[in-house]
Amino acid sequence: MISHSHLLSQCSFFFPNLLTKSSLPSPSLSFPSLSSSSISMLSSLSPRPPNPTTTCPVSVSVSVSGDTLLNSDLNDPIPPLRIAILGFGNYGQFLAETLVSQGHILFAHSRSDHSAEARRLGVSFHTDLHDLCERHPDVVLLCTSILSTENVLETLPFQRLRRNTLFVDVLSVKEFAKTLLLQYLPEDFDILCTHPMFGPQSVSSNHGWRGLRFVYDKVRIGEERSRLSRCESFLGIFDREGCEMVEMSCADHDRYAAGSQFITHTVGRVLEMLKLRSTPINTKGYEALLDLAENTRGDSFDLYYGLFVYNKNSLEMLERMDLAFEALRKELFGRLHGVVRKQLFEGEAKKVQSGYRNDDSLDVIRSKDVALKKYEYDAQVSGIVDGSSRLKIGIVGFGNFGQFLAKTMVRQGHTVLAYSRTDYTDEAAKLGVTYLSDLDDLFEEHPEVVLLCTSILSTEKVLKSLPFQRLKRSTLFVDVLSVKEFPRNSFLQALPQDFDILCTHPMFGPESGKNGWTGLSFVFDKVRIGMDDRRMSRCDSFLDIFAREGCSMVEMSCAEHDRHAAGSQFITHTVGRVLEKLSLESTPVDTKGYETLLKLVENTAGDSFDLYYGLFLYNPNAMEQLERFGLAYESLKKQLFGRLHRLLHKQLFGNDKETQIMLETTGLSTFR
Repeated sequence: MISHSHLLSQCSFFFPNLLTKSSLPSPSLSFPSLSSSSISMLSSLSPRPPNPTTTCPVSVSVSVSGDTLLNSDLNDPIPPLRIAILGFGNYGQFLAETLVSQGHILFAHSRSDHSAEARRLGVSFHTDLHDLCERHPDVVLLCTSILSTENVLETLPFQRLRRNTLFVDVLSVKEFAKTLLLQYLPEDFDILCTHPMFGPQSVSSNHGWRGLRFVYDKVRIGEERSRLSRCESFLGIFDREGCEMVEMSCADHDRYAAGSQFITHTVGRVLEMLKLRSTPINTKGYEALLDLAENTRGDSFDLYYGLFVYNKNSLEMLERMDLAFEALRKELFGRLHGVVRKQLFEGEAKKVQSGYRNDDSLDVIRSKDVALKKYEYDAQVSGIVDGSSRLKIGIVGFGNFGQFLAKTMVRQGHTVLAYSRTDYTDEAAKLGVTYLSDLDDLFEEHPEVVLLCTSILSTEKVLKSLPFQRLKRSTLFVDVLSVKEFPRNSFLQALPQDFDILCTHPMFGPESGKNGWTGLSFVFDKVRIGMDDRRMSRCDSFLDIFAREGCSMVEMSCAEHDRHAAGSQFITHTVGRVLEKLSLESTPVDTKGYETLLKLVENTAGDSFDLYYGLFLYNPNAMEQLERFGLAYESLKKQLFGRLHRLLHKQLFGNDKETQIMLETTGLSTFR
């Protein structure tokens, strides 16, 4: 496959004055890429070069206004505007519905026949552009796609319109739109560049436009009172619906949008390529990613490609994301390399694949995939547990998560003891927990349940240090790790055979469970529970702690859990950590999707890298998911640059047969 650097070098050979040298900083992407100057070059290849006076000035001022935007009160009626919509597809119809409801007079034109939809909405549909322009609309609203906008402007019969007509666009890129409008429109026409940061999907979930951002730039508005008033009346349409009105330059918009909108679409498209599916153990973060992928699926690739090609900042963001993913991979494999070296050269040779000693006997006791079973909970949801259900629980590892669980257990009436390497005496006292600084002391209290709330990486070491002889025989051991086959096999290997084993994973934490546990998933596998009634009842009493709080109780094998978790939890953490390395920040033009990503980064930043590394090292399915994520990302980049190559090829050489032969002889036609 021909590289893009080779492509550009060949083009430079044949057209030395046409292509400029890349100005992107080092280091570069893992694949040779087109420079931002090469992308901007595409516009210079257009048969009609942009007017040099149309460069968008960079302005750092951003004004946000609410109901103070208009001079008149929001309850005052706005004189109806005559608005012509060019491009009456989904988005044009979406805007038209609100415009008509506010009393404005609408006309529409589109390449496709949408006359039936127009009639339903109360819009006058015209199949001929001349007929529409002769209706003398006050405002021409461009709802075309990014890629078709220039063609549409070239075909407009401006002479049929009144002089000083107001043109408005709603494209997702703004400097491109501004330059085109200044290039094609007569000088006495007004120009308002806008970007509603929402669409039918986000409005539906938001139940209206209130609070959603509407960005605008008054590029060229005449000083006459009537023209100023007309512009304010149009903006008032969105202000009246409760939009957050944000005035900023087109350059600032594109700079912010590359870091928010383009990244959001990139992540969404990568996730879509992974064919992610809902699992029985979804976390809130994973469900947010599923929603993002679903929303992205509703947008055409043309929109994403337009965001890439026509926003000069997008290539830099794509490069930064590529570097962030590579940095994360190096961090993971670097630690893995350190573990392997330690095991090889310290005489502790073990197989690392599953994180435990690979004893042949363990093959006999691996989890078998079982069908999901709904946990039946018959106890009263409210009130304190009765004497027969009250447990004495010893928590080993009393950090944030151990304290988080202890708070609910104490509230339900259970007796909770705790031990940790760090002294948490004060925190335990506040929660009503008895804190012991010696493991022997804790175990001599004979807890019925030992709850391991240790990190993944320290679990094996902790198990080796436990004084099992201090405990009663048949004590129930429970873990809450994010991987399940690793603790299951570690328990089976380390614990005396007469101890019971319950592997669990609360699919929530202090952040996601701070407002209650209702509806949050709690996964468990009864790995080894004695058959007598007392031991079975004790296990059920422990599970009832979570069922009483409204958790969705999911029983599945440890193997099944790890398979699902690699495709949901590990991918969620991977996306969060890649985005964290980009140092993303809130912008004045945040979309709901971008806000979801920022929330994901915030949640991920609260977890240690040890947790993520543990998910990677101790889940045998995680490596496959990491590879699939990388392949999906590479495939998306190839789609983008493959299409860019075809556009460049067409602009440089057209369809000339002789040129095609030259391309084949130079190797330039091998890139598809």
